[in-house]
Amino acid sequence: MRANISRLMMSVLLSVILSQNTLFSQVVVSLDNWFNNEMNAETKRSYHYTWSDTAFSGYSQWGNIFRNRGAVLATMSKPATTALWKTDIYIIVDPDSTSESPYPNYISTGDISSIRTWVRQGGVLAVLANDGPNCEFTNLNRLMSEFGMTFNHVSLHTVDGQNWEKGASVNLPDHPLFKGVSRIYMTEISDINISGTAKPVLTENGRVLIAENKFGRGYVIAVGDPWIYNEYIDHALLPESFQNRKAAENLTDLLISYVRKK
Repeated sequence: MRANISRLMMSVLLSVILSQNTLFSQVVVSLDNWFNNEMNAETKRSYHYTWSDTAFSGYSQWGNIFRNRGAVLATMSKPATTALWKTDIYIIVDPDSTSESPYPNYISTGDISSIRTWVRQGGVLAVLANDGPNCEFTNLNRLMSEFGMTFNHVSLHTVDGQNWEKGASVNLPDHPLFKGVSRIYMTEISDINISGTAKPVLTENGRVLIAENKFGRGYVIAVGDPWIYNEYIDHALLPESFQNRKAAENLTDLLISYVRKK
């Protein structure tokens, strides 16, 4: 009798462990390098919003924040279903237009179906777009409309030279993204239309700059700017009054928290 109870208890424990395996494994964070796949003219290598790019144009510092939280960094080529199921967080940044790549990889109907299903089943998706002249919106918005969000083809927060105040956002809401943050910097951004279950995170003058949606078992956050790449994540250029790094740390923690909730 005791042996049967012990076996039953072990079976239940194993089921719990298997169903909650994310709690006991490293979070995998995949940064898209398919829809955004610009090539450096000199090195002939992919750069611009990549983990490996340590110049102002890269995300190496954001990658270090993820690593400091124990996450594993990965690079995503075409987001096939098998590739998506190997990642916990998928980040898409500034999909290429023909001005950035002679043969851009546009987001396809198949990509949209795969990403939508992955999010509904618990995937965490972060989409950081760009302003009107610098982002491919037509196909990106086909994807984002699945989550009740679309980007507008505009350019807000334009900054002349080092007139940093034109890029300042200071009326920040009570949201985990802005915990301990009173001032951020974003420049040349698009705003977001929301519908359905999508909600605004940051709004200025009636325009939504950041939005989110709890979609099925997953989560989506959209920002109208690449925002926290190396140039503007810290104070290499920005005055000390801006807190982009703290916001980047908060965003990292927010994304990981939704992985842990699965």
